[in-house]
Parts: sequence; C-alpha cells; structure tokens
Amino acid sequence: MTSSETSTKKTARLRELIRSPRLEFLMEAHDGLSAAIAEEAGFDALWAGGFAISASMGLPDDNEASFAEVLQTVEYMADKTRVPILMDGDTGYGDYNNVRRMVRKLEQRGVAGVCIEDKVFPKRNSFVPRARHQLAEVEEFCGKVKAAKDVQRDPDFVVVARVEAFIAGWGLDEALLRAHAYADAGADAVLIHSAKRTAEDVLAFKAAWGDRLPVVVVPTMYHSTPTEVLEGAGFSLCIWANHLVRAATEAMQRVARRIKADGHLRAVEPTVAPMAELFRLQGEPARAELEPRYLPSARAARVVLLAAERGRELGDLTREAPKAMVPVGARPLLAHVLSAYRAAGLFDAVVVRGYRKEALALDGPQYVDNDEHETRSDAWSLWQARASLEGPCVLSFGDVLYRGSVLALALGCRDDLVVCVDTQWEDPAARRPHRTFAICSEPHSRGAYHHRVALKALVAAADPGAVHGEWMGLLRTSARGSELLRQALARRMEQGMLRHATIPDLLNELVAGGHEVRVLYTTGHWLDVDTVEDLAAAGAFL
Repeated sequence: MTSSETSTKKTARLRELIRSPRLEFLMEAHDGLSAAIAEEAGFDALWAGGFAISASMGLPDDNEASFAEVLQTVEYMADKTRVPILMDGDTGYGDYNNVRRMVRKLEQRGVAGVCIEDKVFPKRNSFVPRARHQLAEVEEFCGKVKAAKDVQRDPDFVVVARVEAFIAGWGLDEALLRAHAYADAGADAVLIHSAKRTAEDVLAFKAAWGDRLPVVVVPTMYHSTPTEVLEGAGFSLCIWANHLVRAATEAMQRVARRIKADGHLRAVEPTVAPMAELFRLQGEPARAELEPRYLPSARAARVVLLAAERGRELGDLTREAPKAMVPVGARPLLAHVLSAYRAAGLFDAVVVRGYRKEALALDGPQYVDNDEHETRSDAWSLWQARASLEGPCVLSFGDVLYRGSVLALALGCRDDLVVCVDTQWEDPAARRPHRTFAICSEPHSRGAYHHRVALKALVAAADPGAVHGEWMGLLRTSARGSELLRQALARRMEQGMLRHATIPDLLNELVAGGHEVRVLYTTGHWLDVDTVEDLAAAGAFL
C-alpha cells in the first residue's frame, strides 16, 4: 500500500466520522507514544491538539511552537497509527498563503484534516483566564478556508472552521454569522467553542444552526454535561482535547516527587509502566520479526561464549572468581568481550559458566551452567548450551578479545562453518600455553584471498612445516552449520566420547565426514588472555 493510498483511506474515514449520524469521539494525542496509546484504547480518530503539543514541549499555547515543530510531531503520530488525525492548525500560522502550505504539508504526511480558528495570529489559548481574544475579520478568515479547500489534492481531506465568538464574548448572533460565512467559503464542518462551565452556549448554537454542516464540540470546561445531551442535540464530533497530556503531567509530578523524597525506586517501580510495555508500544516486537527478513543473517547471529574454566595460570587472581571476571581496567574481561560483540551488532549472547558461577552475573547475557567443569572439556560446556545452537551462531570463549575487523570478517562470510586462522602463529610474542594449530588446504598468500581455503585439521601439535596458522578460537556457523555442530555433539554423547572432547575434535569430525569448514586468514588482531602478561597486554589491546 502506498503512502498516498494510506492517506486517502484516512481522509475518507475522517469524513465518514464527521458525517456519522451518531456522536463520534476523537482523543487528544501529542506525540507518537500517546497516539499509539489512544489508538490502542479503541478511538477511531485522533486530535493533534495544539495545547497538548505545546505543553509537551514546555511552551505556552500561543504559537511559540512553530509550524515546523508541530508538523514533525504530527508526522510521528501519523506514522505510528492507522487511524485518521485531525490536526489543530491554530490560526493557520499566518495568512492564506501559510494555510495553503500547511494543507499541502499535512496531506504529504498522511494527516486526514485540519481545524483552523478565526482568531488573529498569534492566538492565545481559549481557556487562559482574562486573556484577550481578538477575532480575525470574517472575510479574512473566509479567505483562509477557501485557500485550504482550493489547495487540497485529496477531495476527502477535511477542513474544520473553528468559531471563537463565544470565547471572545461576542454572543450567539456573531457565532452564527461567522459559521454561515465559513460554510459558504467551503468548510466541511464547524467547531463551536465555549469556555463556560455549562453547555448552554454550544447547545443554543446547535439549535439555531440546525444541520447545515456537521458541528464539533470540545467539552473540556463543561465536562459534567452528560454525553447523551450532546448526542441528543445532534453534534457530530466530540473531542477529548487535552486529557492524555494532563494525565501524563500529573503522573510525572507524582513520581518525580516520590523519587526525590525516597532516594530510591522501590516504592515507585511497581506503579509505573514496565520497560517491556514501552518496548511493545515502540514496536520492538515487530522489529524483531522484521530483522531476519531485512538484515543480513549475520546480524541475527547468537553469540555462545564458553567461560566455565577457572584460569589457573592467573593464580590468586582467580581464587574467588573465574578468569572471565578478572578486571581489565575498570571492567571484567567478559564485559569487554561482550562489548566487542555488541559493537558488531550481536546482542543475543549465551554464556556457559562453571567455576565460581555465582560470581559471573553480568547483565545482558543468558547463562547456562557446566557444573562438571573441573573434569570435563569445552565440548561438554557446549553440550550444556546445545539448545542455544539454533540459527546463525558465533562460538568463542569468554577470555578471547577480537578486533572489530576480525568479527566483521567472520560475520560477512555465509558458509555453513567458518573458522578464523591467524597467520602470525610463529611470532614469539604470540606464543601462548594453550594453542591450536590449523592445517589448511593451502597456505596464506595473496592468492589465497581469491580462493576458497578449507580446513583439513585442527591440532595441538604438528610439524611446523605443515602448520598454516593458529585457530583463533572463533567459529561462525550458519543455521545449517549450527545443526551440524549439534549433531556432532549428540554423536559424541551417544558414543560416550564427549567427556574429554574439544571443539577442534568436533570440527575435525565434521571435516572427516565431508563437511567443508571455511578458513578465513587474518594477521593478528586478537588476544587470548591466559597469563598475567596477557592481562597486561589486554589493557593496551583495548
């Protein structure tokens, strides 16, 4: 559906509501969130009120908020909702030419109609006590109505002429004179306004006016008047003009005072909307559904980090907490690891913990536990997280740091099984106590960048002449690759061979079974933190 088709449907719906034989209701909204709330409550149309929008900006309702600012706000509302919006256009933000531009812009934004009032610019809010309300000349305002109707492209776009004669103290005769003139100028409806505590003025107007055009009322001040009275009088639309912004104001004042007095959130938290509700209204669930369709599959990958080991090489540093929680600067090592993945767009993380698992409780990841970490290997840890091996995944360890370029390289590859191999394995500075070497289908070279290099084996020791690099502990899987990895885990478990198996053992088994494991060569740009010296290097690396 095109934006113009959506706009047309909204305008036609607003016109139907105005012409409805029964009283219809519009709810005020002042931003995208309040618009979504009002639509969800069941209102068939919205009132983009000038007072409410100005109040949400902290400005008085006297045209201090520019048309551009109001237009942007109303555009958010129109984008967020499917119901039509009638915008409070104040006096049209200037003369007839400003009105022409206003209507063009509103149609472009999918707004269904506009209400303009017959005061001079800049206007004052109609309910401000003792304010001076100066009305425009009838002929001048008729020109604005004609300009609005002449410039509209959608024949169903609605123009409502708001009569302020009662507000200015001019009486019924003046209100009728003006309303008939505006109807002659082409208005689709009139809004009769009153600041009295009773509905006597608007009822008198409707009785004298009859049914020449639909009549809109705003019972803010005469709110005690039964709705049945307004409906019985034959009014077309009733606008609840400012109640959402007033409700929000009272709630914010109450919560702010309570938090200031208490100095904590314990009493307030149960009384406010949960974050999940805001996420829902913002559209996060819909976004989560759309991401797999529109984002590269790598962006939807789940990160699985194995962090069950103590890290005995670090001595007393891991007496009370696992290696992954040893501080690097002001943050735990694992926090830096997770930050790197988040920077790459990967927010769904599962961490397998074991040693001192109660000390590994950073916010963000999900956790699974390997309570047999002292006697079993990393493949056993992965077995505990096998349910997370679904869809595209990135598998690594909680003590390995990668530059963003390495993660981007792995995430950009669409093969089922991908490993990153460091060609600097012979550098003395890169030698670590626990290393896994890669034997590949061809060595690193300029030409290798243009070929598909496949893994032949991952080994703990080999003839240096046969080694092509060091596995960096990073495995990237597609959805099919994740399934292959789960199957390899299950086979080892069924055979009773999983207890001491490693991730390289699983990959070697897949290679032996005819599954290609793609090799991506890199040169450095990672750090496996095993020793105290590695911890010192981690600070510089970060």
